Amino acid sequence: MNVFIKKISYIFGMLLLISIISFLAIHAAPNSFFGAGELNPNMTPEAIEKLKAVYGLDKPLLTQYTDWVSNMVQLNFGISFVSGGDVASEILKRLPITLTINITSLVFVFILSLYLGIKAALNYEKKSDLAIRQLSLLSFSMPSFYLALLLIIIFSVNFKLFPIAGLHSVDIEGEGLSYYLDMLWHLVLPISIMIFGGLGSMIIYIRSLTLEILKSDYYYFARSRGLSTKQLLRYYILPNLLPPIVTLLGLSLPALIGGSVILESIFGIDGMGQFFYISALSRDYPTIMGILMISAFLTLLGNVIADLILLKLNPYMHKA
Repeated sequence: MNVFIKKISYIFGMLLLISIISFLAIHAAPNSFFGAGELNPNMTPEAIEKLKAVYGLDKPLLTQYTDWVSNMVQLNFGISFVSGGDVASEILKRLPITLTINITSLVFVFILSLYLGIKAALNYEKKSDLAIRQLSLLSFSMPSFYLALLLIIIFSVNFKLFPIAGLHSVDIEGEGLSYYLDMLWHLVLPISIMIFGGLGSMIIYIRSLTLEILKSDYYYFARSRGLSTKQLLRYYILPNLLPPIVTLLGLSLPALIGGSVILESIFGIDGMGQFFYISALSRDYPTIMGILMISAFLTLLGNVIADLILLKLNPYMHKA
């Protein structure tokens, strides 16, 4: 219980510190959302001051921050400068598609990386190991925008197997089974590219961890007892791979809401990545702060969850 209270206190303390740094950094950045209006001859200084008063930007910086914190505690992130809509509603509108893409790709990346990384280590310096390493090198070095354009040309333009862009076909309406199957059909290429792009470093990481386990004394002792490969994998390799994998999964939580700006632009997906990019360019302070604080919270939450799971897996860590 004491550990849980300490972790919660750590999250709130770090969130407060991150909010202060982010708030000051954003307001210290050159230009502002009203910069274009100040250069517009049709916009009078009185009109600009009135707009600033509407969004509360005419108040002292400390008052702006305290007002923003009090609203954020109530999950009110303010009004977007660009769309004029509620920031929370704008985020929730784009969150489902971003979560669908990122969770699906993350699950496949971890499953495939675990399988290929262990297989490469068990077949060290053999043909399968060399092939998997070449695959990981290709994944690591291949730019996502180049792969996206290449797959669009091959599978969308030449073979016409998948749509070029968008989330739904023009003739699909409603929200039945055909609606979701059509959306899945549109997401095959973007998700495939994200999976391939995430495999490279993960395969190498799991392979290196597995090789360390294979060199350990307890693994040699287990092999000398005549255990089968399946038993060695189940009782010695996988349990020792779990702690670093759990840590990686915890650190991957913020990536679930962070969309890819390049892929979303190429495939015409209105997700969180493109939303944050447009907000940053237009100096949309409420939207930027809202997304930053959600990402920071997920990062801290992921760390805490990973620590608690590691304590469960290895109780000796609590004594340390």
